[in-house]
Amino acid sequence: MNLVTISGPPSSGKTSLIIKTIESFKQRGIKVGVVKFDCLYTDDDKLYEKIGVPVRKGLSGSLCPDHYFVSNIEEVVKWGLEENLDILITESAGLCNRCSPYIKDIKAVCVIDNLSGVNTPKKIGPMLKSADIVVITKGDIVSQAEREVFSSRVMSVNPKATIMHVNGLNGQGAYEFGTLIYDEDDRLESLKGKSLRFSMPSALCSYCLGETRIGEEHQMGNVRKIDLSSSCKGGSCGK
Repeated sequence: MNLVTISGPPSSGKTSLIIKTIESFKQRGIKVGVVKFDCLYTDDDKLYEKIGVPVRKGLSGSLCPDHYFVSNIEEVVKWGLEENLDILITESAGLCNRCSPYIKDIKAVCVIDNLSGVNTPKKIGPMLKSADIVVITKGDIVSQAEREVFSSRVMSVNPKATIMHVNGLNGQGAYEFGTLIYDEDDRLESLKGKSLRFSMPSALCSYCLGETRIGEEHQMGNVRKIDLSSSCKGGSCGK
């Protein structure tokens, strides 16, 4: 079974991309399954069910969705193998730009849209910088010049990635994307011994454990304070 992780900011078009790609897989006789990770609510599983795709969803609740992903990905792979899938697609919630749900030697895809602003690529951390493939969506809404500028900004952040445009509405580019993420010779039997490409966002403080009161006397654990001095320059604030 092939395994691919697709992440990206909210409403960037991840689900639409996956659905159009699945349609191209079906034309090639490839059996696909999807596991959707989210925080509080999602009905994307119903969209996958409508097109006849085996699907499971996991809601992290109060936990960081990336930590939830890593804690459950091994069981997810076992489920995919039991379903005799050719390729299993995991869709990450990708709620914070510091997210890093990628595994070494497993294809990693970041979906980002043209409408998010030209400086957005610089604001996204490992989720974009360590991806193998960066898919840019909603390019039909902006001009050619804007598409090229945005692509160059993405390339400056992750020069090693394959960058491509896909239209989630009509599926243009989805077939080509499918050929990049599926390889018949790249078979996965277990995640045992694998590791993450980048460390998870770190936080273990009183607020993580349920504290709601504001004030320094209520703050314990991993706490970082902002530097508000006039000498704070060069992006050193808060470090």
